[in-house]
Parts: sequence; C-alpha cells; structure tokens
Amino acid sequence: MRVLVVEDDRNGAETLRRALLADGWVVDVCRDGDTGLIQASSGTYHAIILDIMLPGLNGYEVVRSLRTDGIATPVLMLSAKDGEYDQVDAFDLGADDYLTKPFSLTVLAARLRALVRRGTPARPPTLTAGTLTLDPAGHTVHRGDTEISLTPREFAVLEFLMRHKGIVVTKTEILRGVWDLNFTGDDNLVEVYIGYLRRRIDRPFGCSSIDTIRGLGYRLVDST
Repeated sequence: MRVLVVEDDRNGAETLRRALLADGWVVDVCRDGDTGLIQASSGTYHAIILDIMLPGLNGYEVVRSLRTDGIATPVLMLSAKDGEYDQVDAFDLGADDYLTKPFSLTVLAARLRALVRRGTPARPPTLTAGTLTLDPAGHTVHRGDTEISLTPREFAVLEFLMRHKGIVVTKTEILRGVWDLNFTGDDNLVEVYIGYLRRRIDRPFGCSSIDTIRGLGYRLVDST
C-alpha cells in the first residue's frame, strides 16, 4: 500500500517515513502544501498523512481542494494544536482522522490501517476529456464506446494528465506524480510514455488530446 506524507518538519517526516516503511508501506514525502496537493491529486495513494501547518497551502486548504475535486483518498491530519475547533474544522473540510502532536507511531500506524480497511467514502468520479473517459475505480479507459487497453504505467500517466486537464504540467511534475518523488532517471522517460499514449488514445481515432507545450511540458485537452 502507498501513503503520501505531507510534513514540513524534516526530522518528523523522516521519522514517519521510517516507521511506515517498517510497517510495510510504500512512502512518498512532500514538505509543502502546494507540492502535496499535486501529489495527492494523482489518486495513486491508499492514504494521506497531512500536517496542518505547511509552507504554501496549509493542510486545511489541501484537504478542501482534494474533496472539491472529488478525490476521496482517506486523510489523516496532524497538528500541534489540540483545540476542539481545530479538529472540527479538519473534519468539516473532509479529513477522516486527526492526531495531535506528539503522538504514538504505533497508534498512527493502527489508525492508518483502519482508514484503509474502511475504504474511501465515495467512488472516485469518472474523468472525462471530450470523448475520452477514465474510470479510476474500474481502471478502464474508453474513447467513446471503445475500450482502450493500457499498461498500469500508461494508465497512471493518463490519469495524472486528466486530473490536470487544461493545465500545463512539466515532465518533473509527471515524474513525481506517477513514478516517485525521489526518481533520478532521465526525464525523457515522460516523452516515451506520452508517445505510447498518443498511439493508443488518439491516433486510432483521429484525435489529438495531448498538446506539447515547447519548453514547458504537456497539456491534456478535450478532443472529439
């Protein structure tokens, strides 16, 4: 299972990472709210651990944006504040659980497992771009009535692009959202997978839904 930790304290994030790795999780770490939102929006995580006080977007803003976008990944929020209204705000904005610092790593791991066992509160919405549809829950892609077979990595790249439809995303953002935050390989790998996708979702149907923005990255658009 894969978890995203959004925590700006380097020591705290590393402690969480090691504890979760020991518990069998695959762990990605972000240290600011803006990057955390981009990563969490990829929809590739079973759970998210989200600190409230972050550089850029705070935890409240991140979880609110996720829920507004229909992303139902369970979120466990962390805070040094123990006021009841802080917890109420977190739950009202869409958090699934809340822990006050300092906390037991054993308790955190247990709560995280409980969140995943309960599952997400709602089926992720189907993503659309013109006649192209992607069902995250069913793991299917269609162009009109025709189902398109994709590899898991191709599916993940397409899902990332569709979750950012109309927005230019860089190769680095795609790598971080689909591969790993610590990926150190050649970013031309993204070009390879964009080529694979074009051959599967566009060319057989006479469509062009992935724009190359020279010097910047890629943008997925509606195409009929």
